[in-house]
Amino acid sequence: MDKIKIIIADDSDFVRDGMRIILDVDEDFEVIGCARDGREAIEIARKNPPDIFLMDIQMPGMDGIEATKYIVENNLGKVLILTTFDDDELVQNALKNGAKGYLIKNHTPEHLKQMIKSVYHGTGVMEGAILENLAKNTDVKAGGFSEEGYTAREMDIIRAVAEGLSNKEIANRLFISEGTVKNYITSILAKEDLSHRTALAVYYLTGKKPKETLS
Repeated sequence: MDKIKIIIADDSDFVRDGMRIILDVDEDFEVIGCARDGREAIEIARKNPPDIFLMDIQMPGMDGIEATKYIVENNLGKVLILTTFDDDELVQNALKNGAKGYLIKNHTPEHLKQMIKSVYHGTGVMEGAILENLAKNTDVKAGGFSEEGYTAREMDIIRAVAEGLSNKEIANRLFISEGTVKNYITSILAKEDLSHRTALAVYYLTGKKPKETLS
């Protein structure tokens, strides 16, 4: 596999340097640049396009939400948001701007690497630990999640998504292929008229379906 090219954008020297060290020692990754804000990250990407941006939300200058919008609109790479437990509303805005998922900053090195690989291979990722907080701050319409109409296997998939597992992790748990997992999730989202697995997780956990799905 070719190395996954990464740009890290965070105004904290500690966070940037820590993630760069973690990723540089792994042959699967190549950190091609580090930035203190979104604008600097975009300038690096114009000269050397990455596969993945690790993007903090709150930064001076151009923040992660604005940067994500520009990056997605100009097809500069995929964005994985770096967040804290207090960033729920900001996370929603970043996802609406096209971010492929979010990662809590107090991650383990292996978890960081797995989430990057999931986004690289086209899987949106989320942290199960903040899904309920995210749901509390999401505009909702009346309703409730019903298991009626779903097979046992489909419910296994839904529960795993709600736990924040990636497609690869779900496949390993259920002893099926990642492609099969992806097909199940696509079908489930279509049934519920949802466009993002985060919205599905929120709906399952709270019984409340977002008015606007997160894309």
